[in-house]
Amino acid sequence: MTAELVRGQNHPLPQARLEIRVSAGTPVVAGATLGDENGKVHGVEWVAHPGAPVLPGLEVSKQAAADHRLAVDLEAVPDAVHRVSVLLALPAADGRGPVRFGAVAAPFVAVTGLDGTEVASYTITGLEAESAVVALELYRRQGAWKVRAVGQGYAGGLAELLADQDLPQAHQLAGSVHEAVARGLARSVPAPPQRTADGDRSPQPAAPAAGPDHGATAPQGAPGPVPPASPYDPHGGAAGPGPQSAYPGGPGAADPASPPSAAGSGGPIDYSHPRRQNAAPPPPPPTAPPAEPGQPARPVAGDATGWSMDERLYNQVWGMFEDLARTTAAYRSAVDFAESRMEKELDQVLSDPRSRIGGQGDAAREAARARHGQLVARAREAFDRDLAQLIAEADVVEPALPPAYARWDNPAWHAYRVPMEIPMALRLGDLHLPEADRIRIPMLVRLPLERGLWIDSGRSGSPGDTFADSHDMRRLALETAVAHAARLLAVYPAGEFTVHVIDPAGSGAQALAPLVQTGVLAAPPALGAAGTADVLARLTQRVDLVQMALRGGAADSLPPGLDTAQQLLVVNDFPHGFDDRAVNQLRYLADEGPAVGVHLMMVADREESAGYGPLLDPLWRSLLRLTPVADDHLADPWVGHAWTYEPPLVPPGSQVLQQVLTQVAAARRSWDR
Repeated sequence: MTAELVRGQNHPLPQARLEIRVSAGTPVVAGATLGDENGKVHGVEWVAHPGAPVLPGLEVSKQAAADHRLAVDLEAVPDAVHRVSVLLALPAADGRGPVRFGAVAAPFVAVTGLDGTEVASYTITGLEAESAVVALELYRRQGAWKVRAVGQGYAGGLAELLADQDLPQAHQLAGSVHEAVARGLARSVPAPPQRTADGDRSPQPAAPAAGPDHGATAPQGAPGPVPPASPYDPHGGAAGPGPQSAYPGGPGAADPASPPSAAGSGGPIDYSHPRRQNAAPPPPPPTAPPAEPGQPARPVAGDATGWSMDERLYNQVWGMFEDLARTTAAYRSAVDFAESRMEKELDQVLSDPRSRIGGQGDAAREAARARHGQLVARAREAFDRDLAQLIAEADVVEPALPPAYARWDNPAWHAYRVPMEIPMALRLGDLHLPEADRIRIPMLVRLPLERGLWIDSGRSGSPGDTFADSHDMRRLALETAVAHAARLLAVYPAGEFTVHVIDPAGSGAQALAPLVQTGVLAAPPALGAAGTADVLARLTQRVDLVQMALRGGAADSLPPGLDTAQQLLVVNDFPHGFDDRAVNQLRYLADEGPAVGVHLMMVADREESAGYGPLLDPLWRSLLRLTPVADDHLADPWVGHAWTYEPPLVPPGSQVLQQVLTQVAAARRSWDR
C-alpha cells in the first residue's frame, strides 16, 4: 500500500535499491545531495547534478525535464552519508519558462521499487515564490533507512538551497548546474499537453521517448552515442535497439497498470494517470477581497491548492501549522541570540578588572541589557505581526471547516448529514504553543487511520491536569474516546465503519451510554474474560482472512458474512481482565490491523500495566498517544517545539453528540435493509 505523505511525515523504506520518480508541469532540474549525520554537505563531490550525474549509490538526470527517474542504491552510498536530499529547481530564467513554482502545477514525487511498486508519494503543495525545493530526504536512523516529505522551498533558488546545506561553494556550483542545463535545455522533455474539461485532447504529434540519460531526446531513427551502462542496471549491460530505461518499468518498459500506448501506431500518447478519473479541472480557489493600502491581504478560507474544497482546507490548515511553527522558531531563535549576545557582552565587561566595578562597569552592563531588550522587542514585534495574520486566517477558516475538520461547537454539526464518501482527514483535537496561546491549529490526521490511538488515562503532569482522583481521570479518558469514536462514525458513509467495545469490568457504562443508547455499536460492550476473548478472536481472525486473501490475490473469495467495513476496537480499563493471550492479540491487532482496516483505541494508564515489563513497549510505541486534558507531549522534530494538545471535548450540556449518533444509527438501519 502506497503511503501518501504530507509535509514532515516519514515512512520506512523496505529495500535499498529504489527509484525516485518526479513529475512536474514544466521542465525542472533534478539533483540530490549527500549529507552527514548533521545534514551537512561537505563539498561539490557530495552533490549529484546534471553536470555530474553519478555518485556512489546515486544517479540523477542529465537534463531538465518534465519527468525524471533517479536511481538510488542505499547500500552503495558511503558510510559517512546519513541523508540523501532530493532537490528540484526551475532552470535559470531565460524568458521562456516560469520563474517560480507557484506558477506551475504542484510537483509530484514518488519513491518506488525497481519493479515500479510505489512505496511512498508526496505532492509538493504550498509553493509560491520559490524556484528551488528540497522535495524528499532519505535518512538513516539506527541502521534503517526512511523517507521524509520535506517540501522546503527557497525563493533564492538553487544557490540558496545549497547554501542552507552548508555547502561552501554553493553559488559557484549553482551557476555551473544552470550552465550545464542551458546547454541541453532545448532537448528537455516537454510537459504533457493541456487536457480539456472532458478529459480528452486534440491529437498531438507524439513526443519521442526519453533515453537512458533521463531527459535527452533525439530524432527518431537518428544515430547517437550509446551512454555508459548505469551502475544500477539489473541486467548489467546496455539496452538493445531503441530508447529503453535501465530499470524495469522505465520509459522503455511496459507498465502493467497503464493502457498500451498508441505511439507506435502514430496516435496520441495518453498521459492520464491510470488511477485518476478523467474529470474537469477543479474550480479556482476563492480570491481574497482587495486589501486596503499598506495592509496585508485579508485571508480567505480555501485559498490553498487542491481538487476540492475539503482538500484546500486541509492544505490550508497544514500551512497554518507550518507558518506558526516557523514564526515561533524564528522568535525563539532571536531571543536566544539576544541572550547569548548579552551574556557575551557582560563577560567582556567582567573580564576587565578596570571596568568590573564603578560607574563604567555599571554603564556597560546597562547598555548590554538595553541592547538585549531592543532585540527581544524587535523580535516580539515581528512575531506579533505574523501571529495577528494567522489569527485572522484562523477566524475565517474555522467557521468554513466541514464536520470532519470542525470542533463539536461548530455550527457545521447542526446541519450534519451522513456523508456519501470518506473525507481526506479527521480532526483529533487542537494544537497550540505557549508563545501563541490565542490561536489553535486543528490537528488533522489522514483517513483511513494508519496507526491506532491511545487515550492515556494516567496523570499527565501538565498544568491542565487538575484531577486528584484517578477514577475521574479514567472517566474523562473514556469520554474522550467516545467522542473520537463518534466522530469516526459520523464521517464515514453508512455501513462503512463498525465500532466494537471491550469493557471487562463494566466500569465505563456511563461514559459509553451515547454509543449504546443510540445503537451505533456492532454489539453491546463485551464484559468479562469470555466476552473479551470472543471479540479479540473474531477481529484477529478477520485480520488473518483479509491478509491471506490480499496476499493470494483472492480478495473476492472472502466469506460472504465477513464485515468489510473499517473496524474500530475501543478497549477500556486495560490491562484489567486481560490474560497473556489477550495481550498478544492486542499487540497483533495494533501491528497488523491498520493495513487491513482494523484499528485499535486503547483507554489505559501505562503505569498500571508496568507488570508486563518491556513486553508492552512495542504496543505503546505503535499507538498515537492522546490525552483527555491539555498536555504538551507532541514534539515537533523540525523546529524543536513541544506542542500542547487539547482534546475535542463536547461542550457541557450540548446534545450535538446524541443528535449526530442518532442520525448515524438511522442511516445504518436503512443501509442494513
